[in-house]
Amino acid sequence: MPADMNDYFKKKQSNGGDTNNSNNNHTPNKKQANNGGSNGGGKQTPPWLFIAFAIIGAVIFLKPYEIVNSGEVGIKVHTGKFNEKPLNAGLHLYIPMIERVIIVNTRMKQIIYSNQDNTMRGDDYNSKRTLGANSLEGGVKRSKAIPVLDKRGLTVSIDLAVQYRLKAESAPKTIEKWGSSWEEKIINSKVREVVRDVIGQYTAEKLPEMRNEIATAIQTKVTNKIHSLEGEPVKLEAVELRNIVLPAKIREKIEQLQAEKQNVNIAEQQKERAIQEAQKNAEVARGEAERNRIVAQGEADKIRIEAEEQAKANKLISDSLTTKLLQLEQIKTQGKFNEALKVNRDAQIFLTPGGAVPNIWVDAKGKEQKTISAQ
Repeated sequence: MPADMNDYFKKKQSNGGDTNNSNNNHTPNKKQANNGGSNGGGKQTPPWLFIAFAIIGAVIFLKPYEIVNSGEVGIKVHTGKFNEKPLNAGLHLYIPMIERVIIVNTRMKQIIYSNQDNTMRGDDYNSKRTLGANSLEGGVKRSKAIPVLDKRGLTVSIDLAVQYRLKAESAPKTIEKWGSSWEEKIINSKVREVVRDVIGQYTAEKLPEMRNEIATAIQTKVTNKIHSLEGEPVKLEAVELRNIVLPAKIREKIEQLQAEKQNVNIAEQQKERAIQEAQKNAEVARGEAERNRIVAQGEADKIRIEAEEQAKANKLISDSLTTKLLQLEQIKTQGKFNEALKVNRDAQIFLTPGGAVPNIWVDAKGKEQKTISAQ
């Protein structure tokens, strides 16, 4: 049965025309019928167009390419074997059914161990296209605080923040060895192991006091453990100790001890102030006594010096007195008396025995005696 009804009628008409032409010997009508049949068949579709549509459909359906964004690397898997060379940002082709491309996030990530908020947060764009259901586009993953036992077996919760990123150059080997849960195996397990080891060396009461040493020990040990892995698959940026959550009884005990220490410190401060005040008063008293001693010593030294000088003067005078000097002084004094007698003729003069001075002057008029001392 013909696929096209027009072809059917055209063939039928062509057959009928041929019969009439054979009977009537009309050759031109046969030629016209043959021309009309060939022209009425229409244009056929080129085969290359079908091939083009098939290729476009295969590209859309199979999608033999993958786009790698910045901050990501692609891992090409050929028949189950990982290609060691990562695919950088850009468009990359692969063979469907035989190859596939795994997108791995290499941006900075952070895990926060805390009981305050256990939700997971990250960038909002295309987070499902990266490897692993919990992969975050450079975002923040929140996990529960790490419960550990102290030296006496008491439970303590530790809040941490860990920043890290997957190394792009070794990403294929890392995913091949650790799988899609590499964060849990490399970061989470190592961090929890180190925290348990460090906190187990202290009692709960000592943890707040030793906070800085504990933070340094945790950061150093976590860094060493992760960087000691073969090939260093992860770059650890920071490990920050955020909080140490102690049991309620331990917190109350620590608060009581802190209050007692504060009271002791206050008493010590008061005692220290009293001692300082007493020392100050003693210094003032010693200074006053020293000042008085210096003043008294100065007065005594002054009197002593004056007496010594007076003694020296007297000695000099005594050493300088001779008989002739005394006679000379007597003559001078006698001359003064003679001058006085010229004025007061009634006066009487009594010479001391031996002719030494002083002599006695007696005023006869006034009946008064005066002692005149001459040297």
